[in-house]
Amino acid sequence: MNYILLSGGSGTRLWPLSNHIRSKQFIRVFQRENGIYESMLQRVYQQIKKADSEANIIIATAKAQVSSILNQLEEDVEISIEPCRKDTFPAIVLACEYLTGRLGVDKEEAVIVCPIDPYVDGGYFEALRELPDVLQKKQVNLALLGIQPTYPSEKYGYILPESDEKISRILEFKEKPSMETAQKYIAAGGLWNAGVFAFKIDYMDRRAHERIDFRDYDDLFLNYSSLEKISFDYAVAEKEQRMEVLRYNGEWKDLGTWNTLTEAMEEDRIGNAVMDGHCENVHIINELSIPVLAMGLKDVVVSSSPDGILVSDKAQSSYIKPYVESMRQQVMYAQKSWGEYRVLDVGEESLTIKITLHAGHQMNYHSHEYRDEVWNVVSGTGRVVVDGSEKSCGIGDVIQIPAGCRHTVIAESNLQMIEVQTGQGISVEDKVKYPLE
Repeated sequence: MNYILLSGGSGTRLWPLSNHIRSKQFIRVFQRENGIYESMLQRVYQQIKKADSEANIIIATAKAQVSSILNQLEEDVEISIEPCRKDTFPAIVLACEYLTGRLGVDKEEAVIVCPIDPYVDGGYFEALRELPDVLQKKQVNLALLGIQPTYPSEKYGYILPESDEKISRILEFKEKPSMETAQKYIAAGGLWNAGVFAFKIDYMDRRAHERIDFRDYDDLFLNYSSLEKISFDYAVAEKEQRMEVLRYNGEWKDLGTWNTLTEAMEEDRIGNAVMDGHCENVHIINELSIPVLAMGLKDVVVSSSPDGILVSDKAQSSYIKPYVESMRQQVMYAQKSWGEYRVLDVGEESLTIKITLHAGHQMNYHSHEYRDEVWNVVSGTGRVVVDGSEKSCGIGDVIQIPAGCRHTVIAESNLQMIEVQTGQGISVEDKVKYPLE
């Protein structure tokens, strides 16, 4: 079975743990049996593999999230990279062209598209595998998964089915409503629209060419920035007459706010956190090394990371987005394909970073035009390459890298360094990559 997982999000609603690089699907808050924490991305990816070991999974995402995906999925994973954000319809078309043009998937095969971040149990993925059968048996172009509502919600769109049978023709889509209207939709048998649907690749190819002039994957990728920004719902679903919905009654949660995320957490604190005996319905997630103490609080979430500190009433936390969008701050923590970095200090003409490289990984071979760098190795061993000259490095070593020098480091064991950047106009754009000879 072919799956396209949509990985998007601006990273605002779960600030300060999320940002435009580390969106909500990358936050490790779910504890496995072995005590290790996993993210929504890791959880959903492994759930699909468990339900269908032969699943062909492709993740559609923006370039900024690629490093986080590679960091968290410790295996080869297919990624369709959007050159820029153009909403779900262009992203799905590009992913389909990747499937056929790069992976050789036949256009008669079915594809299941779903978000990368629902909190669900195994029954959800068994339901997903029924969607291609709905296409075949009902002879329709689209098969959607509709979630049986558990309460009137203003956060979701609604699907109005023709009947209350498990599989039904779709009468109408409804946008996110008011609470009063949501109650009417539910009374009329409406289902939550989970953004999950299936189709044959050939069908999507025809719909794509109706709106976009392109030859193949490479041509589409090259001209992606010129495409219309439009959702799949507007471009396809709301215009399609031959489609059915499959009703799903199992566990499903959209963990898009602190309120819903803490409902799914199995413990009330992660990290260095202490609560007194008078706290009620309080959750603390602390990514800093300093302790957090909460006393006498009720219905509150406390979250701290290098990007900031949040203390909020849980219900009020749903309205965080405009406040976060008004902040102008450099990203202080990010995961990369080779490891992670954490900003320790920001000066007028300096930046101090703690870098962690995983064993066997390396940075890109690159240079900077406007800044000098100094690497101080604090743990582990590796090899440093500066302008083609290679040497070993270990604890206590200091490597000077003047502006213009090509450089990289290869970690032989888990390697940690303190990097000090100095210069005017320090920027992530000041970077030129080279092949390592």
